[in-house]
Amino acid sequence: MTNFFKSKMFSLFHHFTISLFILSLPLLSISQILPFQQDAVTADNEDQMAMQFFQARNYEKAAGIYSGIYPKRPSFNNYTYYFFSLVEIRNFDQARKLIKAQQKTDPNTLKYMVDLGYVYFREGNTGKSKKQYEEALRQLPPDANKVYELANAFYSKGEFEYVIRTYKKGRDMLTSNFNFGFELAGVYERTGNFKEAFEEYLYVLSLNKNYEATVRDRLQTLLATDDDNSKNETFRELLLSRIQKDPDRTYYSELLLWYSVQQKDFTLALIQAEALDRRQKETGARVMELAALAISNGNYQTAENAYNYLVGKGHTGQFYEPARREILHTRYMRLKSEPSTGRKEYEELRKSLRTELALWENNPEAVRIAKDLANLETFYLNSPDEAIDLLDQVLEWRGLTENERASVKMELADIHVYRGDLWTATVLYQQIYRDFKNDATGQEAKFRNARLSYYMGEFQWARAQLDILKAATTKFISNDALELSMLIGNNYDPDSNTVALGIYSRAELADFRNREDLALQTLDSVPMLFKEHPILDNVNYRKGEIYLKLGKYSLADSMFAIVVKNHPQDIITDEAIMNRAVIHDTWLDDKPGAMALYQELLSNYPGSLFAVEARKRYRTLRGDSIQ
Repeated sequence: MTNFFKSKMFSLFHHFTISLFILSLPLLSISQILPFQQDAVTADNEDQMAMQFFQARNYEKAAGIYSGIYPKRPSFNNYTYYFFSLVEIRNFDQARKLIKAQQKTDPNTLKYMVDLGYVYFREGNTGKSKKQYEEALRQLPPDANKVYELANAFYSKGEFEYVIRTYKKGRDMLTSNFNFGFELAGVYERTGNFKEAFEEYLYVLSLNKNYEATVRDRLQTLLATDDDNSKNETFRELLLSRIQKDPDRTYYSELLLWYSVQQKDFTLALIQAEALDRRQKETGARVMELAALAISNGNYQTAENAYNYLVGKGHTGQFYEPARREILHTRYMRLKSEPSTGRKEYEELRKSLRTELALWENNPEAVRIAKDLANLETFYLNSPDEAIDLLDQVLEWRGLTENERASVKMELADIHVYRGDLWTATVLYQQIYRDFKNDATGQEAKFRNARLSYYMGEFQWARAQLDILKAATTKFISNDALELSMLIGNNYDPDSNTVALGIYSRAELADFRNREDLALQTLDSVPMLFKEHPILDNVNYRKGEIYLKLGKYSLADSMFAIVVKNHPQDIITDEAIMNRAVIHDTWLDDKPGAMALYQELLSNYPGSLFAVEARKRYRTLRGDSIQ
């Protein structure tokens, strides 16, 4: 770095930091400083006048006033502002005299040696400057306060290498009590040396595991801004290296487990969770917790692998029975999420669910198995009557909690919607809402009942209920309510016909009942009747979702492309682009096309809810991820 550049950078740095300090100080009005207002300026007003000029960067006038203030009140603050004013007007001789005067009052403070070195640096005498800095560092005693004091003096001058050397010398002298790891990490972050920053955080953790939460918080903040993913790559590579070299230090594996979850890399997270479970002879609790987290993020295969690990620990294991049940639930969720799943696979799963359910003999532990089985028989094997009989029996089980009973009723109501028995469905939804008005279960029931009214064409009533739910405490419910309310509001006019919205709602009901062919036929009738209508973008988008559900990826892509082309500013456009990108990425084996679409989303819709995921997938395709 050239002296010219350093001088410019340091000057700007001082202006910035000093300005922050003085922003809160009151400024004088003109009337306060006019000579005819008062014969003598009070000490307070004198200080304020000096500060006013300093803040305005009128260092000549500020220095003139401070030259009178400092001899009368030689405080640290007055010294500091006087010193910087002198340096900025290049009155270096007076600055040196000021430093010597201050040193007489406080001879043990090394900061003034740094100030003198800074004066030499601003004069262009880097040799003398360095000599002063080195002497200050040489005289540093084994005193933590003196270490901080000297480090801050160097930091304020932009001499970051000397800051680092100061803390490292302090670490050597005060090994037992102070490691200055957080301070060093902060300096390395400031200078862009992120690898060394990570090293310091790991060093702190190696000394005291109690700092784990603080280290994680610092790392999360540091890794949050990483446009080219270089920080994340460096950190992950460093952690993996540490684990390979020193596998017995479990805190490295625990940190990598935490980091993997933050990055939603559940495959790597499971490797670490299993390793920790084996090494520390745990019960499997952390693996069980990770599996649930993987499910909530749609990573069903990793969750299934985790449950299989727990089952493999043997029937005496604490989580053997719940893991067995969760394997079936996870398999069910995975099959539902895969468009290529055929009837044979669903029938095989039904057999497994029935076998498992028979083992529990009306035990409330098996409620979720029963619900999964009922949902599978209804929506994928078209046997709703068997499902209703099963759930009616479950409601008779002893020992059910009220929440479990409500969840069974919710599933039962959905099945009645499938059968077309809408009255029974709405009664069940209302019962659940009545019993759970003030929590998420009640809000979910209210939303489903409002959606049912929408299916039935009762648009005004449905929207009124949805508008109430927009303030729901559960974000998922409030978002769904907002989306459906906007759909109705944008396409419903009580003074005109609601034919288009009515057709669209019937198509959505057919889709809910997994009657995709009927849903597509119904949607196709909308553009035949209406050449122009605000609902047409929703029609194309919904067709895209149905084609995706059917595994017709090219058709789905074409529908989403129409939405993007015809309605670039619509609320669903960014989601349409994301869907296209995932289709090209996952099913069409078109990596360049996927990258272009992710980039389009990031460039044109930077505030999209899908931006974070799009950036992650783009980096993976670009090859940033370390395997």
